[in-house]
Amino acid sequence: GLRHVLETHGLLDRFVTLQTADRHPSKPHPAMVELAIAEAGAAAETTAMIGDTSFDMAMAVNANVRAVGVDWGYHDEHELIDAGAEIVAAKMSDLSGILNK
Repeated sequence: GLRHVLETHGLLDRFVTLQTADRHPSKPHPAMVELAIAEAGAAAETTAMIGDTSFDMAMAVNANVRAVGVDWGYHDEHELIDAGAEIVAAKMSDLSGILNK
């Protein structure tokens, strides 16, 4: 499903790795983030998990990566912060500044 959507929209080449819940334990288990880090040749210290649910933020905390929430999804800012978000972006354009800090 994910690969098909990305291919359809011409976005697949923008991703180094694709992780889905089909291949991992449920969030907040850190497996998805940990495998993405490994496949990308990255490090937890330089990785950010961007998500719209408290489960995403808890997964980031469990993987010891930066937790960045977005408030245009399923959970509101307070839920994201309570789950471990370091910061919550109000709009997509905020992410560049947040990630470059």
